[in-house]
Amino acid sequence: MKYNNPVHRGFFPDPSVIRVGEDYYKVNSSFQYFPAIPISHSKDLVHWEIIGHAINDPAWLDLSETLDSRGIWAPDISYHDGKFYIFATLRHNSQDASVSPMRSQLVMFSDKPEGPYSKPVVLPVDDIDPSHFIDDDGRHYMVIAPAVTLVPLSDDCTEITGEIKQVWAGTGERCPEGPHIFKKDGFYYAVVAEGGTGYGHGINIARSRNLYGPYEECPYNPVLRQLDPDAPIQRSGHGKLVKTQNGEWWCTYLCGRPNGGKYTTIGRETALDPVHWTEDGWFIINDSSPSIEQDIPDLPVCEYDKNTYYDFSEEKLSLDWEWVRNPDMSAVSFENNCLVIRAQKGHMYEVSAKNILLRREQELSFTADTEMLFEPSEEGQSAGLVCYYSTVSYIRFGLCREGLELVINRNRGEERITLIRDISARRIDLKVVSKGQTRAFYYSLDGKNMQCAAGLKGCTFLCDEGVPEDRKRHTGTLTGIYALGGDTDKDEKAYFRYFRYED
Repeated sequence: MKYNNPVHRGFFPDPSVIRVGEDYYKVNSSFQYFPAIPISHSKDLVHWEIIGHAINDPAWLDLSETLDSRGIWAPDISYHDGKFYIFATLRHNSQDASVSPMRSQLVMFSDKPEGPYSKPVVLPVDDIDPSHFIDDDGRHYMVIAPAVTLVPLSDDCTEITGEIKQVWAGTGERCPEGPHIFKKDGFYYAVVAEGGTGYGHGINIARSRNLYGPYEECPYNPVLRQLDPDAPIQRSGHGKLVKTQNGEWWCTYLCGRPNGGKYTTIGRETALDPVHWTEDGWFIINDSSPSIEQDIPDLPVCEYDKNTYYDFSEEKLSLDWEWVRNPDMSAVSFENNCLVIRAQKGHMYEVSAKNILLRREQELSFTADTEMLFEPSEEGQSAGLVCYYSTVSYIRFGLCREGLELVINRNRGEERITLIRDISARRIDLKVVSKGQTRAFYYSLDGKNMQCAAGLKGCTFLCDEGVPEDRKRHTGTLTGIYALGGDTDKDEKAYFRYFRYED
């Protein structure tokens, strides 16, 4: 039986995976989205389902003023003596470490993989990509960039107890990050991502008989890198190894799928490949390059139902959904079998905008639609369907006081592409059809006959690389619904009966 990469499709970057018994758990970066740090479960390393989030309480993580692509970076999950640990970087808005810390580290605990987790404890280390290593003597360490740096921790992992020391500087390539250490057959293996998280990303390794080194570089480095510029899997790196209950070794790592050139619309995703050990005690991942199709692990296949139709009459939100920053849940409710979002004051291009609700795009071609009832009474109020990358990159399609509008932002401010004034009803169906870099938007007033409002070509601004002057772009595009009030405090209600997403 075969599988195709990526295995967890859509915005699932910086994967960290562990095995506990016959179950596998994975965490991924969530950046400015909330709830933070999705936790996924699998039985076979190929099929994944979100089972929870590490931070669900907005009082524990204030993202309300967090800039695009800041927030939660590169979490790591581990397990020891009945306890699950999650470490993560909190990237602040600071751009100058001499003025204020740019980053701090968070650690939280739970006796259940899905949580609830404890309130995050802050470890004051101004760097990125922490992971957790426990040595044979039971001592705990945080492993962090640059390259492989060791931070001794207390037994409960809430305090730094010794000197912070870099034990391996990497191979000399740029951006040595995403470090992990594991021990096998008397060797400490250091794993690091290098080359930057874009095209040219890769994984290099080294080993030592002593935790603090010196470390010997692997003669087969890079053990993973995409060297074919035309391959459909690119940006492969930032990986972590896991050993199955059957003794096989595998690596989950991030990758990206180009969309008509070097445009990663979906963002960075989670891929999986086998690990091969050499006779001299090194390893390579697959054949040192990412696979497109691969033999499934020797594990019982366990598939999950894919959520494609979200029926809000159940009065709960699926774990697939993410809010842009902290939502104001006082403006969110369920009424008349609908999800209701009050159009609070704010514009989509503002960090302060509340209650934009999204789910990950998973393929380069898909359709999404919703049924909405909205009666805007003030200038600037709007609600509808959105394809969202950031505050400077989005397409919104919805009702405003003047009619039905299609608005884009490609880092030049909002541009109205279409306005249809002859809208006699405020109950409307909205739909987007995405094919590669093109997106077409449709509407229906009777629930049957769909009419095309506009088609857009070359939507490359909805991707990591599409706006070069916007330096922090690490997420990928998500699609969903919104209700915003513009400059008015009069927050009308937008009723959404359902949302459907189909690849």
